[in-house]
Amino acid sequence: MFYTDKVEKTGLQYDEGLRQFMLSVYNQMTLALVISGLFAVGINMSPIAMQLIWGTPFKWVAIFMPLAMSLAYAFFQAKMSLAMTRAYFYTFAATMGISLSFIFMIFKLGSIVNVFFITAATFGAASIYGYVTKRDLTKMGSFLMMGMIGLVIAGLVNLFLQSSMMTLVISCISVLIFTGLTAYDTQELKQVYDELYDEEMEKAGVTGALNLYINFINIYVSLLQIMGEKKE
Repeated sequence: MFYTDKVEKTGLQYDEGLRQFMLSVYNQMTLALVISGLFAVGINMSPIAMQLIWGTPFKWVAIFMPLAMSLAYAFFQAKMSLAMTRAYFYTFAATMGISLSFIFMIFKLGSIVNVFFITAATFGAASIYGYVTKRDLTKMGSFLMMGMIGLVIAGLVNLFLQSSMMTLVISCISVLIFTGLTAYDTQELKQVYDELYDEEMEKAGVTGALNLYINFINIYVSLLQIMGEKKE
């Protein structure tokens, strides 16, 4: 339970309330990662499912559905209730898991696991920085958001060009951008706790968990492209 009373949030219980709020955000993000992992592994263990998704035109649905859901969320989140927002988040995580099942076709299992832990360390360091820094990251966040849009466009173009050099460049820039966004989003969550109350704050926390989840996934996939050991 969060400390949502205005007096309490500015008093001695502020640190404990903030800690509980951030823990809730990270728990929701972790649950989403677990859901994605279960779907990705489950599909990989089924040759029929892998063939159905990646051996047919359905692969384009698997590739673009997470992006479409992200855009839809940006347009409709203001009208969603807290329960709907959570349900949408976990549905998005399941969809992302389906999309991520492709990594088992390309990379060795040991590499997939190792890069996951490297991603976790990178993400953790960036999030801790965003939590403890006194520097205002607002301007950096705006710049990184523009860079993210550029990455999406470049990634879509490279889907058709299939340039290995362009993939490497995009992956390197992506790691930098989404690591920076992790710090920015973490700091923004602290401001959410300062400014919002009750269900409004909890809903913003779910959105924050979604943002952090997206950052984590993008760092992970990008590091896989850079460091991952591919199957022969």
